Amino acid sequence: MSDPSQAISERKNNLLIHPIPVLKDNIIWAWEVGEEAVVVDPAITEPVQEWLIAKNLILKAILQTHHHDDHIGGTLGLIKKWPDVTVIAAKSDLIRIPFQTLSVKHEDQLSLMGFPVKVLDIGGHTSNHIAYYLKSNAKGKSNPIIFCGDTLFGGGCGRIFDGTNEQMFKSLRLLMSLPPETQIYCAHEYTEANLRWANSLYPHDLLIKERLKEVTEQREKGFLSLPSSLSLELKTNLFLRAQSLEEFTNLRIHKDNFRI
Repeated sequence: MSDPSQAISERKNNLLIHPIPVLKDNIIWAWEVGEEAVVVDPAITEPVQEWLIAKNLILKAILQTHHHDDHIGGTLGLIKKWPDVTVIAAKSDLIRIPFQTLSVKHEDQLSLMGFPVKVLDIGGHTSNHIAYYLKSNAKGKSNPIIFCGDTLFGGGCGRIFDGTNEQMFKSLRLLMSLPPETQIYCAHEYTEANLRWANSLYPHDLLIKERLKEVTEQREKGFLSLPSSLSLELKTNLFLRAQSLEEFTNLRIHKDNFRI
């Protein structure tokens, strides 16, 4: 017979990560540790609030990767329900995310629910875009994880809005320097569409073809393709395989104009 106290201890020592799919393809990631929770880029309020209440969790922090409305649109509603919540965002984006209560910058070190978190500047999609990197999701040996918003996707990367191609290329190189076992928690379910584009350019690439087949089967069954892993992205993501800024820029232009 198992010891209930051991189960409680393990729950408090492990960070459980749950996807909350919303809108057309947004994924809000929710962390659960014991009776507390953190959410990343809440696009809308209601599904997150309902999930937290159903699990009887206290919202401790909201992590914002960038200012787009489909990432911050639900934050004010969550603040209204949990007024003591800490809203973490880039200090450089204070004007566009004015409700942040903890302003951070590149390489800042945080502690969230007992887990060390490192802030990384990964601008490009927008001029001010950050990621949250954890070396482990458990109090022990485990794969590192990163919440990278709209910079790196399964099989792709974010469009360039008010950032630059140079920023994005540099940011992707920074992400590529992380351990290959890093789990990629991005904010949109775009993997199948990205791989269809990659397959159209490289129809004989067996790694891309096989991943596309697997992802298509997952999506047909209603499953998410996320999280991904950096090792998988290094093999099948054309933007990470680009050897120069010029090659990256050409790929980005081609993808922006690609229609399935």
